[in-house]
Amino acid sequence: MNLSAPTMPVFLIAGALFVLALLGHLAVIPLVTMYQFWLAIAAFVLLALGNLLKGM
Repeated sequence: MNLSAPTMPVFLIAGALFVLALLGHLAVIPLVTMYQFWLAIAAFVLLALGNLLKGM
């Protein structure tokens, strides 16, 4: 299995999801607070898929 670097849009979207999860954890955005765990998981999965799938 060959790994490749994720494209810039995938990296930025994963980063934005992580920042939302972090802000939800700090209770800055109350609506995001209840989804903070799933946002962090989605950011990790997106970044992992960006590494595993070529051209994504």
